[in-house]
Amino acid sequence: MEQVMIVLPTHSTIEEKNKILETNESAIILTGAAAALAQGGPTVGSVDIGENEDSYLFRVSIPGALKEDKFRCDVDPDGKVFVQGVTTTGGKIVCRDFHVFKMKTQNLCPPGHFSVSIQLPGPVESEQKIVSLDNDGILEGIVKKKLP
Repeated sequence: MEQVMIVLPTHSTIEEKNKILETNESAIILTGAAAALAQGGPTVGSVDIGENEDSYLFRVSIPGALKEDKFRCDVDPDGKVFVQGVTTTGGKIVCRDFHVFKMKTQNLCPPGHFSVSIQLPGPVESEQKIVSLDNDGILEGIVKKKLP
């Protein structure tokens, strides 16, 4: 499955994203801060997809994403995965441990909202999923295949 990365404007609609996924099932769609990285910097939206006899595994690179209520991952029964959230990396001013730093270089993802849309190889039981976002910036999800 050859993957194609497609960058869309931040305010693209869900319908526009779904239409692209319908015509190119291996597309990875990036918007917002993730799309800004398409011009350079560490990749937000790099995707790995695996499968076994009854499930799919997907991993999405989203460094700096907040885990709080600003992050979400939806999986549709047809296998569309939609990840959205906010990343905090890449700011011009960074405050850590009561220190303020003016950044001299900025190669990380710019701060702001992002979305990543991918298509799994087949239909799924969308309610049977396990999704976790660890501190390493990798979202990992396992979702059961819809078996005949």
